Amino acid sequence: MSDLKDAAARALACLDLTNLDDDCSAADIRELCQRASTPHGPVAAVCIWPRFVAQARELLGVAGVRIATVVNFPGGEEPVADMVAGIEAAIGDGADEIDMVVPYRALMEGEAGDVHSRVARAKAAAAGKQVKAILETGVLQSPELIHQASELAIDAGADFIKTSTGKVAVNATLDAARTMLEVIAQGDHRVGLKPAGGIRSTAQAAEYLALCDEVMGEGWATPETFRIGASGLRDALIATLEDRDVVEQDQAY
Repeated sequence: MSDLKDAAARALACLDLTNLDDDCSAADIRELCQRASTPHGPVAAVCIWPRFVAQARELLGVAGVRIATVVNFPGGEEPVADMVAGIEAAIGDGADEIDMVVPYRALMEGEAGDVHSRVARAKAAAAGKQVKAILETGVLQSPELIHQASELAIDAGADFIKTSTGKVAVNATLDAARTMLEVIAQGDHRVGLKPAGGIRSTAQAAEYLALCDEVMGEGWATPETFRIGASGLRDALIATLEDRDVVEQDQAY
């Protein structure tokens, strides 16, 4: 049980507490920001729709919890000018991190350059803020495409590569995460990993942490290099830390 508690503490510090529900409200964001601080320490970030960034900044202030938002989301096919404008607006509202969807369908059709150019444009527009490239690995499916998407995103300047939007049938998987970590391990600079979608239990979080330890070495998975995108996972982690049971949440993120 102590090993599971250790994993829960590590995962909580690396959690991007997420609400990307279509019907998300200002009241939901207020609750999310309150839940970002826990008796066991804060989560790494909240991940929210762009329209709520200014509200979250007011609620969270400048300390501790970072604010992530999404662009080119969830389909990866927004016009580039709209994506750039969205990034600039989000940063103006106080976003610390930009989670952007790569044009993964274009990659599946052989247009690899679209992924590289889109990530590069996002990185430039982010003006030094952190960019996480969402690959939508559950749609790409093949290790070869996931490997290629990871290389393209990293080469274009992504600070993190992220598995999924949480909006498709298959989201984070350990196999996809392993492929992505293997690409990260081959690089010559720091790039992080963010599995997202369907991670709801402490045991699942522990599996991703163990995978990071195996591929990247113990101590690599910190909030600077590893995030878990989830909505219901927070309560499961806290329940583990407090030796009590929790009913798993149904959300995908």
